[in-house]
Amino acid sequence: MVDQPKGPLDGLLVADFSRILAGPYATMLLADLGAQVIKVEGPGGDDTRTWMPPVRDGVSTYYLGINRNKRSIALDLKDPVDREAAQELARRADVLIENMRPGGLARFGLDYGSVTATNPGVIYASISGFGAGAGSSMPGYDLMVQAISGLMSLTGDPSGSPFRAGISVFDVMAGLHASLGILAALHRRADTGRGQHVEVNLLSSALSGLVNHSSGYVAGGTVPYRMGNAHPSLFPYEPLPTADGELIIIAGNDGQFRKLCEVMGLSHLSSDRRFEGNQDRTANREELRPLLVEKLMTRTRDEWFRDLLAAGVPCAPINTIDGGFALAEELGLDPVVTVGGVPGVRNPITFSETPATYQLPPPGLDEHGEEIRAWLKN
Repeated sequence: MVDQPKGPLDGLLVADFSRILAGPYATMLLADLGAQVIKVEGPGGDDTRTWMPPVRDGVSTYYLGINRNKRSIALDLKDPVDREAAQELARRADVLIENMRPGGLARFGLDYGSVTATNPGVIYASISGFGAGAGSSMPGYDLMVQAISGLMSLTGDPSGSPFRAGISVFDVMAGLHASLGILAALHRRADTGRGQHVEVNLLSSALSGLVNHSSGYVAGGTVPYRMGNAHPSLFPYEPLPTADGELIIIAGNDGQFRKLCEVMGLSHLSSDRRFEGNQDRTANREELRPLLVEKLMTRTRDEWFRDLLAAGVPCAPINTIDGGFALAEELGLDPVVTVGGVPGVRNPITFSETPATYQLPPPGLDEHGEEIRAWLKN
């Protein structure tokens, strides 16, 4: 095999039997941090290879966005020779990650029990939609989970229809949870020498990720409702109109509200008993909002943004994604990395000693198949 990347996970071998988003996102994060990831694909390749537009040089940008730093081997698990190669890879792996329907790999001898019989130290990570119990037969698409979890009931205009989030938010969240679980299990293995089965499902990730709304229900008995861009527990915490467009304005505490009022020339509002504390402002938001809007409409969005931010008041223009990248560049975050001519988004974690590395562009289907097969036979 070629030299392994140097990073905090250098020397770790990950057998990636996952596809689409949650699993591949998790394994790309591990690969960026130095793990050697071998992406096992069926003869037809990962589904996201066909999810287009948009495309770059004929390749789906969806696929490109989550498969950097990996090597690809195409294996038909119904073929005895290919199945044996997959089993050998599983035997050698430090980590195996899969997101088939629960039990789907058992007939190929690649389920947790079969793999641990020959590789007891393996960290075997499974990602499903609804767990390995009564929900095991349900397909695990993010949109289903957004609907079932309650997220869509919270998203959209209060008088309109529910909306999905603009990204597959729970796939990404489950991928992050899987990565966290894998790293925790590896830490435990360092003490015991034993691996374990790490299980993540999208619905549990969703219910955890709904945070304050979940807590409001389980601890407070409150079922939240759709409020558009408003926040149930804070005000202001939403876009408000200016002379030429909307600006996100946030008063996360009483001090920020006082600063907001000072910059706007409305200092008297911060001492008004209706608005003194956050609970007061939230309860009386319909009285406070028009007072703020009347003043905001006298100046442009950029003028307010500049002055409010300088005073320490959280605020933000509502950009399209190109604006987000532009600001990240301006702030020196260097958000884009190019590997093998393919641009991608930089790994978001910064290390002082062992930085993320970017050595391989997203692989073509079976691009490294010959090399990996030869290695598995040795």
